[in-house]
Amino acid sequence: MIYITQLIYIQEGKEDVFHAFEDLAIPIIAKYNGALLLRIRPDTTSVIYTATDAPYEVHLISFETSGDFEAFKKDEERKQFLHLKEASIRSSLLIQGNAI
Repeated sequence: MIYITQLIYIQEGKEDVFHAFEDLAIPIIAKYNGALLLRIRPDTTSVIYTATDAPYEVHLISFETSGDFEAFKKDEERKQFLHLKEASIRSSLLIQGNAI
């Protein structure tokens, strides 16, 4: 089992475009032995400290194997709407790890 934590930074005013991308992308995770475990949209009062900008959203996702994660990223259906992701996300930080 691998775990992916993603910090997502949105371009200002593109929240609706990002939500449209997420509505399409999140269901595809399950096709590849994955699960969205946690999706948080922190507000300014919930951030205790940050050395950078606070992310718009934080996702915690699991996949059975790293191969499953790679297959998810290459999914043809997902590729059809990556333009929504590119139009809405300023940057993201992806952290991959294993449970210990």
